Amino acid sequence: MAVKDNNVIEAQNLPGLSHQTLAGPRDGLKGMEVWMQTISAGAATPVHRHDCEEVIVVQSGSGTCMVEGAVTEFGPNSTLVLPANSVHQICNTGAEDMRIVATLGMAPVRVETADGELMDLPWYQD
Repeated sequence: MAVKDNNVIEAQNLPGLSHQTLAGPRDGLKGMEVWMQTISAGAATPVHRHDCEEVIVVQSGSGTCMVEGAVTEFGPNSTLVLPANSVHQICNTGAEDMRIVATLGMAPVRVETADGELMDLPWYQD
């Protein structure tokens, strides 16, 4: 068992998005990753897909989730359940930062564009 201090886990950044991999292959996990992200007001994740299920717990903030073109609104204390290989995007439509924790059912997670091209993300692990 490992206990990690999330405050010392390195954050990786995209415009408007801060990402930490809380647990993953670095920690010996072979079947899942856990991510924590902060999405700034007005910002969004890239449109993407991955060949695994994803569950996102929204700790604070509000926004929309686009899945295969259908858009659904959500608020804090919501859980988003995303099917494997679905094209999706999380948008922060609120006035405050959105804080989310995501669990993904593969390790390492290979994040791809909607067209299936591997995305070059700063937290990508081989």
